[in-house]
Amino acid sequence: MPELFDKHGGFRRLHAFTLATIVQLETLQFCRRFLTFDHRETDTKFYDPKGRQYDQMTQAARSGRQNIIEGSERSSISKDTEMKLTDVARASLSELRGDYEIFILDRGQLPWSVHSAEACTVNAVSLDAARFTDDMVKESARHALEQRKKYARWLDAEDPVVVANAMLIIIGRALNMLKSQIDAQGKAFAEAGGFSKRLTARRLEAREGQKNAEPSPACPQCQKPMRRRQSAKGDFWGCSAYPDYKGIRPV
Repeated sequence: MPELFDKHGGFRRLHAFTLATIVQLETLQFCRRFLTFDHRETDTKFYDPKGRQYDQMTQAARSGRQNIIEGSERSSISKDTEMKLTDVARASLSELRGDYEIFILDRGQLPWSVHSAEACTVNAVSLDAARFTDDMVKESARHALEQRKKYARWLDAEDPVVVANAMLIIIGRALNMLKSQIDAQGKAFAEAGGFSKRLTARRLEAREGQKNAEPSPACPQCQKPMRRRQSAKGDFWGCSAYPDYKGIRPV
């Protein structure tokens, strides 16, 4: 009998979660650095945290990360919910990727070609495996910041188009990982079934155990022990060797 609850959590060890964390942090930084407006009276700049583009980009980045967390935590009782939330994370990051693409186009430039030297270099960045002990939250935050350093050359650039292009590639990589994650979740669901199926099997097993725990009479045909069974007319004792022997007794 399989375990009733699936393993859940563990999202902090996923490369997709590490990238989603970097994406959210860098989107906050990007919006603070580049989505600003000139204050004509004082000749200074101020942030516009309530502006629509600022709000939509930061919320999409947040949704990408948070839905990975929620999906992982909900996986113990619902693979279906886990897959849906992982897909929501993927959709949110896709929306954010569109914002970075428009940012580049709005400045009269094109996104880097996937064949360009810069794109290939960013895409080739290798992420370290997440190794945690007993301080998961702190260590996973440190891990994300350490992995972020590998992209610092582009993310700290003064040119916002360079930053936006790097973000396109990082988000694209996270999307590919989430797609593979959804495929694996679907395969696990197909092989093991969901929580409801396991719960029903567990209930049937418990019911059968209760039935078999009752003292049972011997079959009048073969003298083997009988089992309590159900029919439209009510419960009855049936031979455990059925269909070879069809002896019955009333309960």
